Amino acid sequence: MNLFGDPAVWLPLVFAGLMGLSILIYVVLDGFDLGVGVLFPFAEDDEKDRMIASIGPFWDANETWLVLAIGLLLVAFPSAHGAILTALYLPVAIMLIGLILRGVAFEFRVKAPIKHKASWNNAFFIGSMMTSLSQGFMLGMYIMGLEYTWATFAFACVTAVFLTVGYSFIGACWLILKTEKQLQLKSVKWAKGGIWGLVLGLGAISLASPLVSPRIFEKWFSFPEAILLAPLPIMSALLVGLLWIALRKLPTKDDSWAWFPFVCSIVLFTLSFFGLAYSFYPYVVPEQITIYEAASAPESLFIILVGTVFVLPTIIGYTVLAYTVFRGKATELTYD
Repeated sequence: MNLFGDPAVWLPLVFAGLMGLSILIYVVLDGFDLGVGVLFPFAEDDEKDRMIASIGPFWDANETWLVLAIGLLLVAFPSAHGAILTALYLPVAIMLIGLILRGVAFEFRVKAPIKHKASWNNAFFIGSMMTSLSQGFMLGMYIMGLEYTWATFAFACVTAVFLTVGYSFIGACWLILKTEKQLQLKSVKWAKGGIWGLVLGLGAISLASPLVSPRIFEKWFSFPEAILLAPLPIMSALLVGLLWIALRKLPTKDDSWAWFPFVCSIVLFTLSFFGLAYSFYPYVVPEQITIYEAASAPESLFIILVGTVFVLPTIIGYTVLAYTVFRGKATELTYD
């Protein structure tokens, strides 16, 4: 079969790639600002203001990628959208409540009277925790095939905790990049603690994925796949080692390496994502529905692709512009 000659083959693959790209960018970008919220209880009041300032110009743009990913799932793979959201209805609802609570708290904490500021800070933390934990729970259930048993529920709870710790880690790395002085020192300590939760989470997912599915086990441990895929875990282990060495030496006097932990964490998240994508391909609903079975009609996908050609560069441009304009250390965030 000519892969690029049959639209029923290459169009679902293109949309799976676009959806995967959207999810990856969302996890990295919204992951760090969720992580900043998770770290709120460990900071002083003035430090919380600077933490909010570090994500202020970006958090709403980051969430755009979640909207894009869910939109692509709905229009390109409608049957998979129904199956996934049916199985994950409650955690999705909790995530949406958390995102709303975060957004409201973000705006009101700046404008509210001083006596109410602590309450809005708590609301921001609670919203961040609700969102992070629910996303981790959904990841665990997805890996387990969206089937609810005591074992899969327990695993999903474990991944909920580990993903939240992972978000706190990348959030701490972001703060190392965007802050200075005492808050930067604290962020280095937070990152040193969070890296172990990240490692444990990656290890748990890496072990569970092949064990829960003979197909995934075969994809990773048959020959020659095991040799060809060996660079993924080797590179991940190397990155963890480099991160640990870098965190022991930060902050430097000239602050020249403050970017390194954040960039390393992005690469680590990216490698993990590609590992998961390889494991589950061609299934969009694990072991149930492939991307080709779930895809809309090729005629519909082609029309959607034309729209995506215009929408995706706009979102990318907006994101790049925001990060370019507000580069450098975080300054005071005001609405005056």
